[in-house]
Amino acid sequence: MPDGVRALIVDDDADVRGLLASILVRAGARVVEATSGGEAMALLARDEFDVVLVDVRLPDHSGLDLLRWARSAEVDSEMIVLTGHADVETAVEAMRRGAYDFLAKPWKNAELLEVVAKAAEKTALRRENSALREVITRRDGLPTIVGTSGAVRDVLAMIGRVAASDSPVLITGESGTGKELIARSVHLRSPRAGRPFVSINCGALPDTLLETELFGHKKGAFSGAVSSRVGLFEAASGGTLFLDEIGEMSPAMQVRLLRTLDSGEVRRVGEERTFHVDVRVVAATAKDLSREATEGRFRWDLYYRVSTVVIPVPPLRRRRDDIPLLVDHFLAPFVRAGRAVRFDAEALDRLAAYHWPGNIRELRNVIERLQILHEGLQVRAADLPPEFERGPAAPAPAPEAEGQVLVPLAEVERGHVERVLHATGWNKARAARVLEVDIKTLNKKIRDFALARPD
Repeated sequence: MPDGVRALIVDDDADVRGLLASILVRAGARVVEATSGGEAMALLARDEFDVVLVDVRLPDHSGLDLLRWARSAEVDSEMIVLTGHADVETAVEAMRRGAYDFLAKPWKNAELLEVVAKAAEKTALRRENSALREVITRRDGLPTIVGTSGAVRDVLAMIGRVAASDSPVLITGESGTGKELIARSVHLRSPRAGRPFVSINCGALPDTLLETELFGHKKGAFSGAVSSRVGLFEAASGGTLFLDEIGEMSPAMQVRLLRTLDSGEVRRVGEERTFHVDVRVVAATAKDLSREATEGRFRWDLYYRVSTVVIPVPPLRRRRDDIPLLVDHFLAPFVRAGRAVRFDAEALDRLAAYHWPGNIRELRNVIERLQILHEGLQVRAADLPPEFERGPAAPAPAPEAEGQVLVPLAEVERGHVERVLHATGWNKARAARVLEVDIKTLNKKIRDFALARPD
């Protein structure tokens, strides 16, 4: 257990308090004792503890009452419930009220120390996340979403509308468009802003690792599980869990995730008991999940569960007016250091004309590479990488289509939908009839393609 963990022990039995205190102090903790719920409330109101161990039966309040009060008072401590009456109903109720874990008397010392250590780790993670959020807020107000184009204004407006709710959000867009930045912005504008924002890339791990990362595991659950581990669902409790590239999840993991989202409960690998979690899920994908579901690679029920609100993030080629602003944004740290390069007008025109298949991530890479490798401070069009000499980086034309510019099917569909809406004066009923789709489908395409009605 980390040295210096501050623990509050709440129990009216002096022998129990003394035994718990001696065990924790020997492990490096700093301990304060309380004999009643009222005394504990007074201590928690004026001091900060990493972990609170509370007996269910107290002379003035029950341990469950203290749990309820702690959550309503936004006490920033993990609560562990102790009882000599190890019944399932009490355990379930304690978890529902926000307890980190549940231990029956008599406890095993090793298990006690392990649970306290994990609870303290979770408290530390939450406080570190909160401190980072405060630094970001003091520095920039909120995560910087750069741009003044209509497409960016639409995204910002959508963030403002959905942030206050607890509904799941699905962020769609090509790789490199800044989907995680959007997810963080949703979190920091929400009532959960003071709680953890925890993220994981679902496509970066095999099933076995992804399962233990998300749900945690019990000691001895598998070879190499030398201690129990809290999963990200538990670590994010009270806050937001960001599931990046959710479309890469295997069918088996999709089932497990759906079960957790439906029940609000997590079961660690190797354990039978469940833990209640209060988590808002924000997911992101570069895939068309509705198409993935139609073709059997993604579950429809999970798709509906995570896509209550969809925020489509436009690719950089659809917001070219923002490119000079993004260039300035990426150069800002070098400007403050007094050694930033400058792009002349022709070079900026070349950047704006490029197709940007890697989107904002690619732009940032280009700017930083030129800042590091370019000799001199003035960047001209001739100084740009070779791919910028050819203008927009569209796919190479096939021999039979020489002279034509070939674009992805989605670009063609977007252009056609936009032309029909313009021709019908944005009368959606008429446009839907022309396109031979229903209004719901048309509205989805407008969102997916980030189309905006002209003023």
